[in-house]
Amino acid sequence: MVGLGTMGRNLVLNIADHGFAVCGYDRDVAQQQRLVTEGAGKPVTAVATMQQLVDSLEKPAKIMLLVPAGKIVDAVLAELVPLLQKDDIVIDGGNSHFTDTDRRYTQLQQSGIHFMGMGVSGGEEGARFGPSMMPGSNEQSFNAVKNILESIAAKTEDGPCVTFIGNGAAGHYTKMVHNGIEYAMMQLISEVYGLLKNVGGLYNEELQQTFANWNSSELQGFLMEITANVFLKKDDKNDAFLVDMILDKAKQKGTGMWTSQSAMDLNVPIPVIDAAVSMRYLSAMKEERVATAAKYASEKSSATVNKEELVNDCKAALQFAFTLAYAQGLHLLYEASKAFNYNVNIAEVVRIWKGGCIIRSSLLNDIRKAYLEDSSLNNIIHSPVFIDTLKSMRDAAEQLCSTGIKNKIPLAAFAASLNYFDAYCTAKLPANLVQAQRDFFGAHTYERTDAPGSFHTDWK
Repeated sequence: MVGLGTMGRNLVLNIADHGFAVCGYDRDVAQQQRLVTEGAGKPVTAVATMQQLVDSLEKPAKIMLLVPAGKIVDAVLAELVPLLQKDDIVIDGGNSHFTDTDRRYTQLQQSGIHFMGMGVSGGEEGARFGPSMMPGSNEQSFNAVKNILESIAAKTEDGPCVTFIGNGAAGHYTKMVHNGIEYAMMQLISEVYGLLKNVGGLYNEELQQTFANWNSSELQGFLMEITANVFLKKDDKNDAFLVDMILDKAKQKGTGMWTSQSAMDLNVPIPVIDAAVSMRYLSAMKEERVATAAKYASEKSSATVNKEELVNDCKAALQFAFTLAYAQGLHLLYEASKAFNYNVNIAEVVRIWKGGCIIRSSLLNDIRKAYLEDSSLNNIIHSPVFIDTLKSMRDAAEQLCSTGIKNKIPLAAFAASLNYFDAYCTAKLPANLVQAQRDFFGAHTYERTDAPGSFHTDWK
């Protein structure tokens, strides 16, 4: 293992717990020592140089990198690759951009060294006790480390939460999509929180109970579970609830933005994920928001809200919007797999997301069922598994958006969910006017409803 931060150390300990001897390397001596201390009594060692790391390994060597994405990965490879031999395997377990993974995969193929880009989800606890892992590259590379990965992965009734995702950079692309869905789900949860707190008047204890109840329903999932736990945590600096002391500026590491960018490139609409990314940008503009709020201060609606009805609407709207967040992300993965020849089995992707990862939830059971019933499915909106559910819950999303607008509560992700669904279900959109405008000012041509081909009109 190259990179002994919390994720790297935890994965080392997880691997060692399953009977594999592991050597760790990090330039930081303190990290080396921390691994030795935490790995006491396990088949774990730490070394001071990259050369010592390579010398300590059986051949073909199996080396995993858990270092920050970008130039650092290239720097590590520049130091490591000259020390390796044909058939050695290097796994990049960080959140590298899929285009970087494609480039590295191609470069190392020429030397006979296997390179695998692998998404790892589950955070610190997942790394230690069972993550969901998304390796891409080629099946030969995967089979060489399959026994290790299946041993340390999270387990569900459907098996270990790791599988060969697909060719080339398929693993890192799939992890990127996973993170885009994660952005969307977190934003949707935060919007519900804002509505229940500021319009419904729910206290933190009531919020905790509400999310805990939802986590025992169709909405069961990791993000619901940890959200419920957040509300009762007290600040160690005073007697306040910690959530109320945290500044409303959400940070990001770029994977959500990458998802939006790739979707634009592939002409795939993912507005819920896009809205989530934009709202993180808006949240970061704290000083501007405070100044603007003072200029546009206005009274919110004084209309009373039935708390129980609001909670019920939030629950149904969340299930509606969560389903569409998954739908959009997996639609993007479907189109990317075709465009980049990844050959991804989406039913298998959904299976390994059922345990260990951040977006695991009970909804994935139905999503997997939809793909097992139709392997050519491009969007779960079309699946009979979801048609009745989405129909029945659409009105709750509409009611939620209406309540938010009346009370000046921004619900960007919910509005995006509702508009996406309504547009997808509309046989005739007003895009004919857009085409007329484009032809008027730019002679871009248009298609007709009554004849094939492209047409242009002299509008003047």
